[in-house]
Amino acid sequence: MTSQVKYPIAQTAVFLWIGFVCAISFMEAWLKFSAPGITVPLGLGIGRLVFGALNIMEWIFAIVIGANLFLAKDEPITKNELLYFVPILLLLMQSLWLLPALDARAELYIKGSEVPGSALHFYYIAFEIIKVICLFIFGTILYKIPIPTKKSSKILT
Repeated sequence: MTSQVKYPIAQTAVFLWIGFVCAISFMEAWLKFSAPGITVPLGLGIGRLVFGALNIMEWIFAIVIGANLFLAKDEPITKNELLYFVPILLLLMQSLWLLPALDARAELYIKGSEVPGSALHFYYIAFEIIKVICLFIFGTILYKIPIPTKKSSKILT
């Protein structure tokens, strides 16, 4: 039996997207503050740049996946493929609301202003966890069901 990937470009982009989110959101975000000489304002400034770049890359991955999935598709969207839209919705919310709010808070902190506590970071982490889970499930769905080769199908009959 051989297995084929239904949408190889989309699947590659899905797993690259997961890798970017995991590397940046779950590693870089907190590791930078443990580096020698990194102050909170400096770490926040670096974070603003890195998360801005991550947001751009996420949109690139989302567009590549959408283009491969929907432009090359000859059938309607399946229920399982709707998992693609959960990360898109979360990314949209992050881009329009969460990242600008976190960016404004970081800017205030960098300028030395008093910044009250907030749950925004917890929302961001929750969004990232949900996004990674949905992307992983969606990426595995993009595999085709194994197709028997002609040689093996003769054996089965």
